[in-house]
Amino acid sequence: MAVTKDMTKGSPMRLILGFSIPLFFGFLFQQFYNLVDTVIVGRFLGKENLAAVGATGSVNFLIIGFCMGVCGGFAIPISHKFGAGDYSGVRRVVANCVWLASGFALVMTALTTLACRGILTIMQTPANIIDNSYHYIWVIFLGIPVTFLYNMTSGIIRAMGDSKTPVIFLVLSSFLNIGLDLFFIINLQWGVRGAAWATVISQGVSGACCLTYIIKKFEILKIKKEEWAPNRHLIGTLCSMGIPMGLQYSITAIGSVILQSATNTLGSDAVAAVTAAGRINGFLACPFDAFGSTMATYGGQNVGAGRLDRIGTGLKSCVLLGAGYSVIALVVAVFLGRPLATIFLDASEAAIIGDVRFFLICSTAFYFPLALVNIVRFLIQGMGFPTFAILAGVFEMAARTLAGFALVPAFGFTGVCFGSPAAWIFADIFLIPAYFHVKKVLAGRIKGSKELG
Repeated sequence: MAVTKDMTKGSPMRLILGFSIPLFFGFLFQQFYNLVDTVIVGRFLGKENLAAVGATGSVNFLIIGFCMGVCGGFAIPISHKFGAGDYSGVRRVVANCVWLASGFALVMTALTTLACRGILTIMQTPANIIDNSYHYIWVIFLGIPVTFLYNMTSGIIRAMGDSKTPVIFLVLSSFLNIGLDLFFIINLQWGVRGAAWATVISQGVSGACCLTYIIKKFEILKIKKEEWAPNRHLIGTLCSMGIPMGLQYSITAIGSVILQSATNTLGSDAVAAVTAAGRINGFLACPFDAFGSTMATYGGQNVGAGRLDRIGTGLKSCVLLGAGYSVIALVVAVFLGRPLATIFLDASEAAIIGDVRFFLICSTAFYFPLALVNIVRFLIQGMGFPTFAILAGVFEMAARTLAGFALVPAFGFTGVCFGSPAAWIFADIFLIPAYFHVKKVLAGRIKGSKELG
């Protein structure tokens, strides 16, 4: 039987650190899907193909981010039921997650594969890269079902308190991704489509491994025949959690699409620089992703158990960890920005490499606001208030939209660099007061339930 972790007892700092470390490695290896694509494309297919893959980044986040957000939202009621010790409820929620995730996957795959060419055109993707951008993103969208498979199954495992197992499967699939990238691009000469197929196949393998593990190892998830029946109330609860979280990603991504469109007007060299810097940023920001996912589970289990007193202590512990890492990341950007850029670009591309380093310094200098965005937003979601995530996403969208329409035309590449930091600050302005409001509301609910009891 698989090991689950109860986060309602024990030292919050120790629990958060212990849970987030495996998650960190999981997110780190997940970045290999993007990193390996980018490195091999940049090195073997040239900077124009690198820019073609990079030009799809924001629309990729718009759609795939929605999928990830929906799955993350679906996992919250599972953590609530698990924290409350209601294992029959856990199984019923999981069964309804399967029905919903399957429906979302089919509909989104059909819509996005049909619309992706038009989206790239609207985004003013440069003419010299738009065809390859389309070839890449069409395959990624075709793989939406496996995106749902991996994120749903890994979310279930994490909601049960196991953050280590999904990492193991990600490590295996990452190495598979590397091998497939090299085979499809170099041997079969599939170009950027080969990189996309490598990503989809590898994620499908990791999702299948997670599903097999759940079936074989989690005794409390042996779903009975009657528990498979769709439940209108549970479907409503899951949608009320999953859709807002998915929309939060998508609304945030709308701002990214606008900012990417503005970047596209600066030419393929600027797009290539942002692409390389974005991949490095993805690695550097992995701890914040891990802290966010940890706090969603931590908040969900403690709310389910009625342990509201542990929420504030856990938040303080995680914020301290985030602050310490923010300093480390800035030091890495300052001293290693150029060497990291040469992973993706030939050393002769001095101007683009300089832009990559500048972008990284601008981003990491504002990593503490990013830490707060991830920690507080996911904690609020785990506490059962996903609608606030949408509002935080609106603030981020507003900031990136402002950067796209005002900063980039006025300051060029420098305006691009400050788009995301502005978004993080805008989101924090909303999220910090929202946290105290949510905690006050929950305290009132718990007090009322005790009085009735």
